[in-house]
Amino acid sequence: MLYGNHLHTSERTRSRLLLLAAAFLFSTGGAAIKLTALSSWQVAGFRSGVAAVVLCFALPGARRNWTTRTLLVGLAYAATLILFVLANKLTTSANAIFLQSTAPLYLLLLGPLVLHEPLRRSDFGVMAAIAVGVVLLLLGTQNSSATATDPLRGNVLALAAGVTWALTLTGLRFVSRDALDINASAVTVMVGNILAFLVCLPMSFPVTHVRALDVATVLYLGIFQVALAYVALAHGLRKVPGLEAATLLLAEPVFNPLWSWAIHGERPGALALAGGAVIILTSFWRTLRAPTPANLRLPHYE
Repeated sequence: MLYGNHLHTSERTRSRLLLLAAAFLFSTGGAAIKLTALSSWQVAGFRSGVAAVVLCFALPGARRNWTTRTLLVGLAYAATLILFVLANKLTTSANAIFLQSTAPLYLLLLGPLVLHEPLRRSDFGVMAAIAVGVVLLLLGTQNSSATATDPLRGNVLALAAGVTWALTLTGLRFVSRDALDINASAVTVMVGNILAFLVCLPMSFPVTHVRALDVATVLYLGIFQVALAYVALAHGLRKVPGLEAATLLLAEPVFNPLWSWAIHGERPGALALAGGAVIILTSFWRTLRAPTPANLRLPHYE
């Protein structure tokens, strides 16, 4: 009995470490994207192309059960992947991840329309709090810099990524109502990366003046920041309750701006950080009140 409890505890600890590893890998995306001189379309496309190849071998279940519904959800996820990169090239990493984290606002609006889930009184407070966070972020946006060349346009793209991420999560909940779609999230990740690669491909050529750093960065993003991070996430969620997983995964938006500050010296304004804190804490409070099923969780982005 003691051996069984010890084994169970070890598995839970390993799962927690996997979730933290996934969150840390996801959080490096903003800083890594800013390292390369490749265009936004090249980074987004090549990153997803590399990730799709890795996921094909790492997640055999993602190669099966493709349906029209999963393709549509994969399209929304592909848009999120692309918009996240475009936003990171134009605004600060903090603004990109925080504004994408406004997805719960759109989830609440989509719920009644797609899933026939009624709004509760507390949901209006969540929407108001996230709206306040967005206003603070936009008011705190600083002038253009070397790592944020067009903050206004980047902020708009990051907000759009929040919408497409909400569409992805809503779509996943919808398709997973079908018992045949037990691997809906894995299929979505695979399809999304393939579609992102194909969409970006026409805008990715010609490729000129490629440095070793550019190649290394794209390989890192595709292999570690997307593919292996998702594999760690998928394995970690098997033994950790949804609420605890959501708490551990908060390491991603917390550390994302820190990586960019450490590597690029990027310093978001005080109002922007305050707005981000409001959005993240509100999202966590909503998760606390109504946890998302663990098997439908995906990385926050990206």
